[in-house]
Amino acid sequence: MHELAVAESVLDNVAARTGDCRVTSVRLRIGRLSGVELESLRFCFGLVTDGTRLDGAELVIEEPGGRLHCHSCGRDVARDDPILLCPCGSADVSVVSGRELQLISVEVV
Repeated sequence: MHELAVAESVLDNVAARTGDCRVTSVRLRIGRLSGVELESLRFCFGLVTDGTRLDGAELVIEEPGGRLHCHSCGRDVARDDPILLCPCGSADVSVVSGRELQLISVEVV
């Protein structure tokens, strides 16, 4: 379950940059083609933040869709599932977007 490692990394990075402030909200951008299971991440985030300055912090996740570029037909197509095929049937594609995993912002008090 790599969502636990992602949650621990978010905790470590936020805690290292917020000093003694209590964190009330963490905003992430996680693309639909990233392979991260969002409900598992939410669960793991609650586990790893328990008893820390992030305990009870709201986890807000933006989920941008994916885009592929097909090298066979030259089209750019939207794709939100992990089967990376162009509608023309080609698997010769590049992922243009959708694999993001970014910490966007943090709110503190």
